[in-house]
Amino acid sequence: MTDLEIPYEKDRKGHYRFFEILPGFLSWTLILLPLVLSYFSVIAAVAFILIYLLIFFIRSVGYDIRAVQGYFDMKKQLKLNWTTLVDELHFKKIFDDKDIVRPKWHFSNLKRLDTRKVETDPYDLVHIALIATYNESREILEPTIQSIIASTYDSKKIIIVIAYEARAGKSAEDRVKELKKVYKNQFRDFLIIKHPSNIPGEIIGKGSNITYAGRQIKDYAKKNSLDPKKVLITTLDADNRPDRNYFMALTYLFCVVPDPIRASFQPLPMFTNNIWDAPTFMRVVATGNNLFYIVQTQRPHLARNFSAHAQSLQALIEMDFWSVRTIVEDGHQFWRSYFKFDGDYRVYPLTIPIYQDAVLAEGYLRTMKAQFIQLRRWTYGASDIAYIVDKGFFHKNNISKIDLIEKFLRTLEGHVTWATGTLLIYFAAFIPALLNAHSLAANELPVIVSQVQQYGIIGLLASFYICLITLPPRPSRYKRHRSILMIVQWIFLPITSIVYGSLAAFDSQTRLMFKRYLSKFDVTEKAVFNRKTK
Repeated sequence: MTDLEIPYEKDRKGHYRFFEILPGFLSWTLILLPLVLSYFSVIAAVAFILIYLLIFFIRSVGYDIRAVQGYFDMKKQLKLNWTTLVDELHFKKIFDDKDIVRPKWHFSNLKRLDTRKVETDPYDLVHIALIATYNESREILEPTIQSIIASTYDSKKIIIVIAYEARAGKSAEDRVKELKKVYKNQFRDFLIIKHPSNIPGEIIGKGSNITYAGRQIKDYAKKNSLDPKKVLITTLDADNRPDRNYFMALTYLFCVVPDPIRASFQPLPMFTNNIWDAPTFMRVVATGNNLFYIVQTQRPHLARNFSAHAQSLQALIEMDFWSVRTIVEDGHQFWRSYFKFDGDYRVYPLTIPIYQDAVLAEGYLRTMKAQFIQLRRWTYGASDIAYIVDKGFFHKNNISKIDLIEKFLRTLEGHVTWATGTLLIYFAAFIPALLNAHSLAANELPVIVSQVQQYGIIGLLASFYICLITLPPRPSRYKRHRSILMIVQWIFLPITSIVYGSLAAFDSQTRLMFKRYLSKFDVTEKAVFNRKTK
């Protein structure tokens, strides 16, 4: 397959439009189904709601269990001496140091190295940190660069690339030039690449920016005799701060997995940089997102690219980098890679965090709006459903159709549940009784649902606990009552899950139904806490 791009809006017709409409149609149908069934058959409505509730409850139990597993896995990974593990990969032997904790899988990986046909020595790997920025301030950008310097990996072996937008103006250019001047000697190289405005065929977005930078990196690698198979690019937003173990752990994983060229590597996004400064609703959303991605590390079969992720330069060259026609270039990169390599592609979860900002703008209302816009962009991943069907079934490929159908159905179900799940759980049980006041089954349904939800709260408490213990220490500028608010804030979970979950998803899916496409990447506004304004 050669054409990996999303069709232009004017070219989306026939089957493509059908599958753009499908997720929204299913979501609206599902959300109206309790009302329709209650009108025609109260028993059918009650049965539907109870079955849905049971499925949701079982999945919630599994979710809570994986949250605990993921947390302890993350703690173990962060305590490992990754430098020693990488050194032992290079020398292919275990050092005589009994104080070093070595997991069982490390011994297995060393044994497998002898049987591998293609091997990448960890000492030969070159890391590139590709930082995309638009109009973020120096206070946002500089800590990202400093976090890379603080890594256990030698920053002199890392190339920094700041990809910035020409449309951001001279102030943005002066900012990145000043950062290069200050920090260039800390790295192997420090490149700044300006993305020109109004390139034909591109939408305004991160994908266009980093793709332009990626093509310049390709030329740079050729000029400097760098083997693209041994160059690993991590894409970062301006506020992304890799954990000090990230680059060393990424090096290890790249060197032990089979065929790392046909793979990408997904670190754990944790929205904790400014979590103590963010407003209440945004804290609930951010910590909820933290929990979700902790759970995802325990579901490797569902792993997808999100936000910061890493991929070899060789693979990126083969697929011409990222899409320049979508605002969800990160999640879409999974499908772009999947179809490029005829299904022979996988995402490896890496339980090492990259710390990011919770949404924080100037003023509460602007912050709430910025949060909705961010979640709407995430839920716009529903646009990939039509792409999956188009590339998978209407273009020639060698992908297993069973695997393709499974991935398609999981993606479709995920987006429909994103829109409908919370609303059905909170409100569906009351609908039959409203339309059938004299029905015993209808009136008993809310009681049964509330009893089931009481058991669900037990598991929910475990998830809340994980959210709390993954928070960074409370800044000294805040008193102890701020910690109490971190617990009390969870009473707003129903509101945030509806507004920033269901409604954001319905907005995206309804837009796709009526061809009101999101054709511009709305940069999430980022503000820095100023204690003088406190």
